[in-house]
Amino acid sequence: MQKAKNERHHSFRPTVLSMFSGCGGMDLGFLNAGYDIVWANDISPDACLTYKKNIGDIIEADVNDVEIPKITDLDVLIAGFPCQPFSNAGNRKGVGEKRGTLYMNTIEFISHLHPKIVLLENVRGLLSTKTQNGYLLEDICMELTELGYEVHFKLVNASHYGVPQNRLRVFIVGILSDNSLGKFKFPHVVEDWDLSIGTCISNIEEGTPNHDQFLHLNPQAVYLGGLVPEGGSWKDIPYELLPARLKRIRDDMAKYRWPNFYRRYHRSEVAGTVTAAFKPENAGVWHPFEKRVLSAREIARIQSFPDNFIFEAKSTKAIYEMIGNAVPPRLAKVFANAFKTVLIGEDIISDEPVRKFSSIRFGEVPVRVSDAEVVYDKKQEQYEQLSIPI
Repeated sequence: MQKAKNERHHSFRPTVLSMFSGCGGMDLGFLNAGYDIVWANDISPDACLTYKKNIGDIIEADVNDVEIPKITDLDVLIAGFPCQPFSNAGNRKGVGEKRGTLYMNTIEFISHLHPKIVLLENVRGLLSTKTQNGYLLEDICMELTELGYEVHFKLVNASHYGVPQNRLRVFIVGILSDNSLGKFKFPHVVEDWDLSIGTCISNIEEGTPNHDQFLHLNPQAVYLGGLVPEGGSWKDIPYELLPARLKRIRDDMAKYRWPNFYRRYHRSEVAGTVTAAFKPENAGVWHPFEKRVLSAREIARIQSFPDNFIFEAKSTKAIYEMIGNAVPPRLAKVFANAFKTVLIGEDIISDEPVRKFSSIRFGEVPVRVSDAEVVYDKKQEQYEQLSIPI
């Protein structure tokens, strides 16, 4: 019986539609899990160039200018709508910025295509982003519920699923109310992986694509980064060697919330979040023990891209940006495999607890990675009564 189930799981090739595909990190994970990508779209010429080279066809256009494709019986829709409006590393303008309303395009696609499963991914800042009604995450959950989905969400750390990087992201999963589908629960944490940055970026052969590409920093940043020892930060740089701006911060650390600039991870540590901006002050851009920044290939490995995935763009900066914006393929594959189980009508068996949205005091108590997944359980009329105006 188990053998037959495994064979069905392996031979089944569900369909997936990808929105805001970027260079294809999420799509690669689903492709590697045995899915057929039937449609993909992104606005970035560089990202589309890389996508076409490694994955296949993609429509290069603003999502507002494309027609919703006529696809029947779609299994999964995936979308990582632009995160910059909600990110601490971005401008945090939220829905006040044009890109901050692109989630509405995703809802429109879902309402037309009725995929069996929906996967939305975004930054942690989504949890605190407000709208006219209250919070954007609750808006999205309510919209999906109205469209007939059971909605789950959780703040996840990519390192818990085999990605060599502490990367926190919000995952929202909608399962269409359909008796033929199995019950969903977030996948189990993956353990016993060596996720250290030293292991991750070791043994890169000479001539590996993108390993000769390095983002150029200003001379002061290069100088300061070179003073930081392995496993250290700007706090290890002698005070007298700091520029005046950093001296002012060092003089009143509490005022500036104890920043940890110029982080250089020890080879035995798990890397921090790879960001699109790749700023030396706010991201661990330095090689653990060599006096240089990480190469494009090294950050691609930290994002779990295979070495045969080749990044192409008009500039090295654009390559770093597309890697930083991507969903780690290894993380995506974990969810793709879980969805296959649901799609063949099997329940995901887990003894992990589940919390109801109505019980978590959303907006008052922070959502943490250690928290159990949340199942949205509020109705439209309840939402309207309890919404918090801005």
